[in-house]
Amino acid sequence: MLIRRNPSWALPEREATPEALYMNRRAVVAGLVAAGALPAAASTDPEKVARIAARRTMDAGEPATALADVTGYNNFYEYGLDKGDPARRAGTLRPSPWTLRVGGLVKTPLTLDVDRYIARAPWEERVYRFRCVEGWSMVIPWVGVPLSSLIRAVEPLGSARYVAFRTLADPAQMPGLRAPVLDWPYREGLRMDEAMHELTLLTVGVYGRRLPNQNGAPIRLVVPWKYGFKSIKSVVAIDFVETQPETSWNMATPREYGFYSNVNPAVDHPRWSQARERRIGEFRRRETLPFNGYAEVAGLYAGMDLKRFF
Repeated sequence: MLIRRNPSWALPEREATPEALYMNRRAVVAGLVAAGALPAAASTDPEKVARIAARRTMDAGEPATALADVTGYNNFYEYGLDKGDPARRAGTLRPSPWTLRVGGLVKTPLTLDVDRYIARAPWEERVYRFRCVEGWSMVIPWVGVPLSSLIRAVEPLGSARYVAFRTLADPAQMPGLRAPVLDWPYREGLRMDEAMHELTLLTVGVYGRRLPNQNGAPIRLVVPWKYGFKSIKSVVAIDFVETQPETSWNMATPREYGFYSNVNPAVDHPRWSQARERRIGEFRRRETLPFNGYAEVAGLYAGMDLKRFF
């Protein structure tokens, strides 16, 4: 007899948004797509972005944020500082062909053709809460696979304690690089156990479609218990390293943005409170949940001074 044990983060089916309401003309294509059959997601119009096959595995237990907001309200400073700039300007990004280099302290370094990877991987749809350090939030249906699957494939050495990520830095495709907002390219990092956690998602789609450019096409990271800037976009390199890597916002303002950057309503940003948030599409502010509601990750930080390390 087959006994199914759901992971701790999987909510009961009765708590999920009704499928007819959630899907709303955005049904996911059944079955796997043949290698190379998916066109590039170069359009910034989300209705024109190619769909991607996935199996639905979890729901956040609350309505997903409207697609127009998910694709139209973004921080992607490589395209400007205004929330609408990425949707207006990211058409210059060329997400296909795209290669992702995975190396550093590993036995089996890889260079992935992302189009082929998208066509072949066993993608899942996961609806995660997304919390920005600025105090706004969304509920987003991502398409991805656990990052741990890629990590296992490259076989990290015992000396690899951290994972470093780097975004594309091409001024011809990203006009915002001409402004010294950050020390480009954008860089992020995770501790190895954070990267291996089942919630950490290597993501290629949203709302059942290939990622639009403004959402980090063609491949990005999603770490739902951390503030959104940890979820690096348009990734070109992943390296396994021994020491804690430099990360862009921590380099820019270390007093405001720590390496861990876990959602903690008890620790204010130096310039504003983190106790409450504004869910995009709602009028009233709501209380922010510790770890953005993903309490199962708390064990990763046992014994740490959370006020210091958030």
